[in-house]
Amino acid sequence: MSRILVLNGPNLNLLGTRQPEVYGSTTLAMVEGACRQHAQTSGAVATCIQSNHEGALIDAIHAAKGTQDGIVLNAGAYTHTSIALMDAIASVELPVIEVHLSNIHAREQFRHHSFIAPVAIGQICGFGAQGYTLAIDALLGHLKERAD
Repeated sequence: MSRILVLNGPNLNLLGTRQPEVYGSTTLAMVEGACRQHAQTSGAVATCIQSNHEGALIDAIHAAKGTQDGIVLNAGAYTHTSIALMDAIASVELPVIEVHLSNIHAREQFRHHSFIAPVAIGQICGFGAQGYTLAIDALLGHLKERAD
């Protein structure tokens, strides 16, 4: 059974109330519940963590080595600023799928650059909360291919 860490960064605890015209009305609790259910239906287990603190996200990535098979990561604004998160991902050598609720490439210029993308196996953006289940499917497909 595959183990997946669903890791959410800053301000994602405000989902459902923060700029619903951009991020939708789905709450983080709803996203996490959907991830757990989708993973279970797919024969996997999802563990969900959210933090507004860069160091806590790095600690969660480090702790995933040896305990998780892959990571679904929405790093929020840290996507565009955090070399430390990029280094943490590269260090643990786990497959990571980068997720964003909005299409970051259709937004402000500063959101077009991702420090996560070079160390992720893929990026899903613009599909709202559905992006998480798409990411779980992509990660499980990657893990299956790697195991074959």
